[in-house]
Formats: sequence, C-alpha cells, structure tokens
Amino acid sequence: MAVKIRLRRVGAKKAPFYRVVVADSRFPRDGRFIEEIGTYDPNQEPSVVKIDAEKAKQWIANGAQPTDTVRVLLKKSNIL
Repeated sequence: MAVKIRLRRVGAKKAPFYRVVVADSRFPRDGRFIEEIGTYDPNQEPSVVKIDAEKAKQWIANGAQPTDTVRVLLKKSNIL
C-alpha cells in the first residue's frame, strides 16, 4: 500500500478549494482518505495554505510520499 499526501478537491465549479489529505494511492482523488492534515485556497491573493506541520512531518517520517504539488506547498510553509 502506497500512502500519499495529496490534494482533495472540494468547492464550487471554477472556484477550487483543496484539502490536504493522507490517502492510499489506490483511492480516487476525492474519495476515501486516512486523515485530513490541512487546506489550500488558491482563489485568494496570495493563496492561503494551512497545514498541520506536526502531522505532515509524522506522516512523511512514516513513509507517506507527498505529490509534486503538495511538496511545493510544504516547502512554501517551511515544513520540508
């Protein structure tokens, strides 16, 4: 089982809002997930990223792989 830290899209059409979740890579993008660790709102200027640093570090230490986009968000939040 490959565990990923990735974005789960919620919000209206043409107004994306994302939740940063830890999920099995086999689950659908907006489907089942293990734990929600933050949010990302690209609509605001500047975009708002809120991620629980402790949980993110804990999951990465346990072998969860962040997706490319989430890796960029984690770097911006000074978690990685």
